[in-house]
Amino acid sequence: MSARAEALDHLVRGIVDSPDDVRVTEKDTRRGPLLEVRVSPEDLGRVIGRSGRTARALRTVTGAISEDDVRVDIVDVDRR
Repeated sequence: MSARAEALDHLVRGIVDSPDDVRVTEKDTRRGPLLEVRVSPEDLGRVIGRSGRTARALRTVTGAISEDDVRVDIVDVDRR
């Protein structure tokens, strides 16, 4: 796991009520690197935040510690 994925994992685990359900996977796509965050359905609202503010902050921090543009996708564990 890369440093940016580990940092994102650490940040998300600090926000949610079920940190054991948090999974961060790193994928290379045509559009560049993608970090996919999976959380329990009950924690999805916490990670997204009011009007998406928390998700936007997580994306900002992840982008700041990354050398290249990285996308962050937040998914609940029931999806896919």
